[in-house]
Amino acid sequence: MDDLLQFPGNIAANAGKTCVVFRLGRFGDVVLASGVLMRWALEFNLNFVFVTGNEFAPLFRYAPFVRETVSPPPNPGLRNFFLFCRETAERFRGSPLIDLHGVLRSRLSSRLWQGPVLRYPKNALERRLFLASGGKLFKNTLLACNVPQRYYQALGFRPPPAPDLRPRIYLSEEEVHTARVRLDGIFHPGARPVALHIHAAHPLKAIPETTARTLLTLLCERGIPCLILGRGKALLPENRTDLTNKTSLRELGALLSFCRVLVSSDSGPLHLAAAVDTPVVALFGPTTREWGFYPCGPRDIVLEKDLSCRPCSLHGGIRCGTGGQCLSSITAEDVMQAIEQGGWTS
Repeated sequence: MDDLLQFPGNIAANAGKTCVVFRLGRFGDVVLASGVLMRWALEFNLNFVFVTGNEFAPLFRYAPFVRETVSPPPNPGLRNFFLFCRETAERFRGSPLIDLHGVLRSRLSSRLWQGPVLRYPKNALERRLFLASGGKLFKNTLLACNVPQRYYQALGFRPPPAPDLRPRIYLSEEEVHTARVRLDGIFHPGARPVALHIHAAHPLKAIPETTARTLLTLLCERGIPCLILGRGKALLPENRTDLTNKTSLRELGALLSFCRVLVSSDSGPLHLAAAVDTPVVALFGPTTREWGFYPCGPRDIVLEKDLSCRPCSLHGGIRCGTGGQCLSSITAEDVMQAIEQGGWTS
């Protein structure tokens, strides 16, 4: 009980309480919140209303700890978003609001909220100074907790070890069955392919196409099936193994659950794979461990190069003077070696 700093009341008084959690986006951040909510539900007997973008709400379908999801209208504009926040505050009057976003929109919601408001330590200043100092300032502070561990601190407790907060997405039997049938129509029945996701919200975080194509050749030479997933430009648009732009988020999760490993850029599907217990080989370029988005599963492997220009930004959204050397210098052979090291070749 000594660790209870902000959470209103004591644990017994909060049993069964509904908390409203605000995290509109991004894809990966929303997925990362799922493991934190599951932990809170188990530890404190809480349930949740999750406020997020309409495109991400399906991620919490069947989650036993999420009572419902609430989404603002698409592209609402300031006035309509204000009305959405006011209506949500009125509907859930008295419930705690847990802000896991920490942006202007969530601040607006908290100003209108009619109940306790809890926030997580975003470490925005520390991140800026770390970046501005070339990785010298606040390095240890940022390494101390990953993003889910920072989320967890919104209730005022010290966080558990990072693996204990790994994300969790719940799939239905029908979704799992449909994914298996779909894979059996692409590969031989029962195949467990290597999954490949090369895209990212920011181009500098995307795996270079030349690296991806060489990796496909190496996998083919070893007789290892490969399933290409994600949204963006398709690598093999006429090939049935390329499902780029052909899956919903939940279909993506179900397909990943049958894959032996996911090779991925620093992006949302990396965390979705973790949420269905699929290990990852993650290629990190502009971003680094300090930002808090590293995979932490027992079999996960991160590939990166020790370059003085890393990290160059929080999301990899700036111009690069080296032509993306941080990712282009990670070869397909490096990735293949990691796949072999993880035991995913058979």
